[in-house]
Amino acid sequence: QVQLMESGGGLVHSGDSLRLSCVVSAKVFHVLHMSWYRQVPGKGPELVATIFNDGTTQYSDSIVGRFAISRDNAKKAAYLQMNNLEPADTATYSCKAHDPTVTPPYGRDDWGKGTQVTVSS
Repeated sequence: QVQLMESGGGLVHSGDSLRLSCVVSAKVFHVLHMSWYRQVPGKGPELVATIFNDGTTQYSDSIVGRFAISRDNAKKAAYLQMNNLEPADTATYSCKAHDPTVTPPYGRDDWGKGTQVTVSS
């Protein structure tokens, strides 16, 4: 079973930066598509960014230009660099690993438990 562990959240002020990390226990990491989601109480999860197994990236319009997703296949980890944080970025951030090689064409999703990011004004 694949396990994901996020870290790097915390309490910061507007304009500050944070770097979130997601370490994955999968035997084979390079095939995975990695995504970061965020969720606030009472709302559904919002897709923030995705980095595909070929290195291409996609971003939500709400964070484009401020956040950057990356991955290190050797370390089996994905990262989310968050710059110029705003109070509206306050949420629980979770990473998701999508394995496209399992039960094609559906694949399999595995989730971490999340890390809290709180941005004060």
